[in-house]
Amino acid sequence: MAISKATFVNHLCMTCLYILIISLQRCQATDILTKDSPISLDQTLVSSNQIFELGFFGPGNSSNRYLGIWFKNFPPRKFIWVANRQNPLSADTNASLTIGNDGNLRILDADQKTVWSTSIKVQFNETIAKLTDAGNFALNDTISRLTLWESFDYPGNSLLPGMRLGTTGKDLITSWKSDDDPTRGDFAVGLSGDQPPQAFTWRGSKAYWRGGPWDGGKFIGIPEQEGGYSNQMTLMPQNSLGGAYLTIGLYSSSDIRWLYLRPDGVLQLNYMDGDHNVWDYSWEAPANPCDVYKVCGAFGICTNTRSPICDCLRGFVPQSDDEWSKGNWTRGCVRRTEILCAKNDSSLASVKTQPDVFQVVRGIKLPDHYEYYPYMDTDDCRSWCLGNCSCKAYAFVEGIHCMVWTQDLIDIQQFSFGGENLFLRLAYEESGDDKKGQAVAISLTAIGGVLVLGGFMFCLYRWKTYKKGKNTKLNHINSEDQILSGDMLQEDDLTKETFELPIYKFEQIIVATDNFSYRNKLGEGGFGAVYKGMLDPGQQIAVKRLSGHSGQGIEEFKNEILLISKLQHRNLVKLLGCCFEGKERLLIYEYMKNKSLDTFLFDPKKRRQLDWTTRFNIIRGIGRGLIYLHRDSSLRIIHRDLKCSNILLDEKMNPKISDFGLARTFQLTQELANTRRIVGTYGYMSPEYAMRGVISEKSDVFSYGVMLLEIISGKRNTEFIRHEQIYPLGHAWKSWNEGRGIELMDESLVESTCLTDCLRCIHVGLLCVQDLAEDRPTMTEVVSMLCSETVLPEPKVPLFTLQRLSDTNIGEKFKNMCSINAATMSMMEGR
Repeated sequence: MAISKATFVNHLCMTCLYILIISLQRCQATDILTKDSPISLDQTLVSSNQIFELGFFGPGNSSNRYLGIWFKNFPPRKFIWVANRQNPLSADTNASLTIGNDGNLRILDADQKTVWSTSIKVQFNETIAKLTDAGNFALNDTISRLTLWESFDYPGNSLLPGMRLGTTGKDLITSWKSDDDPTRGDFAVGLSGDQPPQAFTWRGSKAYWRGGPWDGGKFIGIPEQEGGYSNQMTLMPQNSLGGAYLTIGLYSSSDIRWLYLRPDGVLQLNYMDGDHNVWDYSWEAPANPCDVYKVCGAFGICTNTRSPICDCLRGFVPQSDDEWSKGNWTRGCVRRTEILCAKNDSSLASVKTQPDVFQVVRGIKLPDHYEYYPYMDTDDCRSWCLGNCSCKAYAFVEGIHCMVWTQDLIDIQQFSFGGENLFLRLAYEESGDDKKGQAVAISLTAIGGVLVLGGFMFCLYRWKTYKKGKNTKLNHINSEDQILSGDMLQEDDLTKETFELPIYKFEQIIVATDNFSYRNKLGEGGFGAVYKGMLDPGQQIAVKRLSGHSGQGIEEFKNEILLISKLQHRNLVKLLGCCFEGKERLLIYEYMKNKSLDTFLFDPKKRRQLDWTTRFNIIRGIGRGLIYLHRDSSLRIIHRDLKCSNILLDEKMNPKISDFGLARTFQLTQELANTRRIVGTYGYMSPEYAMRGVISEKSDVFSYGVMLLEIISGKRNTEFIRHEQIYPLGHAWKSWNEGRGIELMDESLVESTCLTDCLRCIHVGLLCVQDLAEDRPTMTEVVSMLCSETVLPEPKVPLFTLQRLSDTNIGEKFKNMCSINAATMSMMEGR
C-alpha cells in the first residue's frame, strides 16, 4: 500500500522527535539515585550546579574500578571520596550502584553480589540518594525526611568544607597507598586527644608532622595560618567526654579550597588557579625537614634556614657529640648544668647557690607533650613552674593560657615569622648573669668604654629622629593631594569624600611605638598587630598596623577611614589619624587602657572586676553606640562584625565600638541589602546574613544579642555546655523556656541583688537572636526594654541554633529542617 508524502513526513518528524527526547533523557545529568534508576559503570550522577560527579572510575594505570566522587569540570580529575577502597571491582565487571530492597546503598558485581553497602538500619525502606554541590553523597529517608547516611561522615584522602576532622577512626582522613591505588595507605591526619587538641599527621602509629595546639582560632604550630580568618577553620566540641572535631568553611562559591593528603604523607591545601586553569596548593606540610616530627630529638631546636638544621637549646649539649657531628640528631641534647632543685642538700650547703632562671626562646613552635592550666595568668604560670622541680619550661599563649612541660622538650622549630615564646628553665650559671671571675671582669672593663660611646651615639641618633618627627607638620587628607600606586592608595581613592583627618609620617609612628617593639604590642587580629604608642604631647595612642598578608586590602583601610572619621559618639572609638607610606597602612586610635571586653569577660580572674553595675553600663553603652550608627549619625551604618573583641574599654570601663573595616553604609530610606561577600565572625552572624547574604540593622541586633548573653553568662557563644551537650544560644533558650534562666548567669552575679535585671537582660538577648529578622526588636527598642519595666514579648523557638542540639528531642525534631553544613558556614570570609 502506497504511503502519501504527507504521512511519510509526519512519521519521519515523530521519529526524529522521539529520538531527540530519548537522547535528551540520556544526556540529561541527574543528582538523584532511586531504586528504579541504578547507575552502571558508564553512568554518573552530577550535582545540580555541575560541581561534583559520582561514578565508577579507574585510577591512573589501574585495571580496577571504584565508586568515587570527583570535581567535574576541573581537569585533571581530583578524587575526593571512594566507597569501595578495600574492595575493588574488575574493569570488565558488569557492576552497578543501586538502592536495595532494604533501603541501603549497594555496589553489586556481575553476579549481583554486594561488594560494598552503607549497612544501616532503615525504618521505612523508602530512600533516595543525592549528590550535593558540596560534594556530599547522602542517603535520605523520603518518609521521615531524615538523612540516614552521608559520605561526609566517612572521609577518604580529602577534607572538604562541611566535613569533620576528628580524633579517631572514621573521623580521620587517610592517604591512598599510591596514585593508582585508593587502598588505605600509611598516613592519616586528625586531631590528638590533648586539651586543647593538636593537628597531627601519623605514619602508622608514629607522629610524622604536628601542627601544634588550637588557640581558639588557629593551630599555633602553623605560622602561615591567620587566626580564624584565612582558612575559616572552626573547632567544635564533639561529646561530653571532651572530644572535638574540626571543620573548614568555604572561602566563596567560586573559590573552593580543600585539604588533600598525598600518598607520601604531605598534607596540602588545594585550590583551583583560575588564571591558568590548573590545580595548585597554597600551603603544605611537611614542607621542609624541620616540619618532620622530632627531627632534632629531645631539647633540640630545628632551623630550616641554617646548616646543620639542628642545634641544642641554650644550656644543653648533644648527648653524643660523635653522632651529632655526623648529622644523627635523634638522641637529642642533655643539660650542661644541673638546675638548683635537682642538686642534693650537701652540694647546696658547700657552695653559694643562685635560684633557677627562665630563658625566653622566641618565635618557635612550642614543644609537644604539654599540660595546660586555662585559669592561670602569666604570673601564676611562672610561679607554678618555678615551684615545681619537674617543670622544665612554660609558655603563656593567648587563647590557651598557661602551658607547662614536665617531660623532655621535643619537636621544637624556629620560625622565621610568627610562633610563640617559650620560657626555658635553666641553672643560674647558664643565664649569662653570673659575673664572677677575673676574665669576665676584665672583659667588662675592656668593653665598657665602647658600650658607653655606643650608647651615646645611639641616644644622639634617637634624639635627632625624635626631633625630626616632632617638627613634622601634620598633613590632612583632602580632595587633591593623595598619590599611591600598586597596592597603595591612588589619587582617586579618597578624593570622592570631603573630610579632614591627620596623616602622620611613618617615622613619627616609628618613634611613637619604639619601632613597633614587642613590649608595646597590645594584640593581633586578622588585620594585623596593634601597638601602644606615645605621641609628642604625651598623648597615648593605639596603632593598628595592617599586615601585608592579612587578606584585607585597601578597601577595608579606606572604609574605616571614611566611616569612623565622620562619626563622633562617646561609645565609638575615636580615630586620631592614619599613615600610608609605601605599603605601610596604619590607623591611629585613642588608647584604651583596659583593651577589649573579651580580655576581661572570658578570663576567670579578671571577670570578677565586671560587677553587675559595670556589665550593665557596658550593655547599655554598646546599645547606645549602635543606635547612633543605625539611626542618629549622618551616615546609616551596619557594623557587620560586632563581637566582644571589638568592644574596647577605657580607664573607667566605658565601652567603645571599634573596627569598622567591614562596616556597610545604608541610605536613610534603605532597610535591606544583599551581598555575595559574607564577612564577619562565626557565631555572631544572623541566619539571614550567614545563609543568604541579607544585611540590615537587624544583623547587628543579632550580634548584639549574642554579646549580651555572653556578658551575662561570662561564656563564649561557641563554648560547649557539657552536661547538656548543646551550645549557649540553644542552651539559653532551653533554660529560659524551662524556667531555669538563673543557670545562664555568671556565678559572680547570682549572689548579687541584680537577679531581676539579669533575667530581663537574658530575655532581651533572646529576643535579639530570633531567627527571623522581623521578630527582632530595633536597637532603639532594645535599649528601651533594658531601661524600663515594660512587659516583654516571649522569644520564639530558635530553630537555627537548636540545630546544634545533640541527643535531645528538640534536636531530632528539627534535625532535617536545618542544613548540617550551615554550622560550618559556607560562602564566608570571616576573621
